Formats: sequence, C-alpha cells, structure tokens
Amino acid sequence: LLVILIGPSIYGMVTMLDAYIGTILDRLEALGLAETTLVCFTTDHGDFLGQHGLVAKAIHHYEDLLRVPLLVRLPGAIPAGRSSDALQSTVDLAQTFLAIAGLPVPRTMTGVDQAEVWLGRKERLRDHVIVENQHQPTTMNMRTLVTARHKLTVHCDRPYGELYDLAEDPGERVNLWSH
Repeated sequence: LLVILIGPSIYGMVTMLDAYIGTILDRLEALGLAETTLVCFTTDHGDFLGQHGLVAKAIHHYEDLLRVPLLVRLPGAIPAGRSSDALQSTVDLAQTFLAIAGLPVPRTMTGVDQAEVWLGRKERLRDHVIVENQHQPTTMNMRTLVTARHKLTVHCDRPYGELYDLAEDPGERVNLWSH
C-alpha cells in the first residue's frame, strides 16, 4: 500500500521536472544561448522506494540515496551520450563550473575540478569521496568513505558501523563491519 501512495508522487515530480527542464532548454534555444551554455542537472540526494525497508530520503548512506543523477551538457565541449562511473561529489560542482567558464578557482574551495572528466579527457580524478551526515547532536552522526569498490560508514561515538564490498554486494545486504 505504501508504494502505491509514493509511486504517483514520484511520477508527478519527475513529470514536473521534465516539463520545467524542457522549458529552460527551449528558452536557451530561443535566446540563441543553447550552444554556449553549460547545463547541469543533479540533486542533493536520492530517495528510497522500499530498498532496505526504507522510504523517502532517510539518513542512511546506502547507494540508493548517494548515487544521484549528474547530467551535463555543453555542445562542442562535453561529449554527447557519454557516461562515466567516475566518483564525484556535489562539492566539486562549483570548481568545475568556474574552470569551464575560464574563471579562477579560489584555493579556499573544497572539492575537485572535474572539468577534465566532463570534457572526456580523463576517466576519473578522485579515488574516493566522503559523505557526511549530522542529523542531531546525539543521533545518526556518520561519515562515509566511498571508493570504486568499497563503502565504509563510521557512526560517530558508536561501536558499530558499516562496510560493504560494492563489487560483490551491490545491494549492500552483507555488512562486513564485524568480519
């Protein structure tokens, strides 16, 4: 029953996003800016649709929540139709936008300029990303290290955590923390 209630809501949100993104792209075309504008579509988190018995965004660092779409377009610069499994983080976006625009990137910014990956010149620039969540001062504070193969989550001030081999266990069903 719960999936029936969530399904139409998700479908409605995706339909609305599709319409509005189409409107933006059409407007760029009408203004003659489509060929020279970097367009980036992403989000800050995924949603659970029953995976791990969870719904909505929850606060767990499972792949369903962390692996989000990142679609970029810049005709003549970013190869169309190319996909990448390079590890990237939302903290990389600002530096990458500045670099592609030819603007200096302040040294105080965190993250990694991903322009070389986006432009198809390099396969990857990161060998890991860090994900943090501080929900409340006393509950669900966690830090997660994600590599191409493994994911390690440390729950702050707790004796437990999570360790997954994403190659052998992509559904994150077997927590190797105690092994």
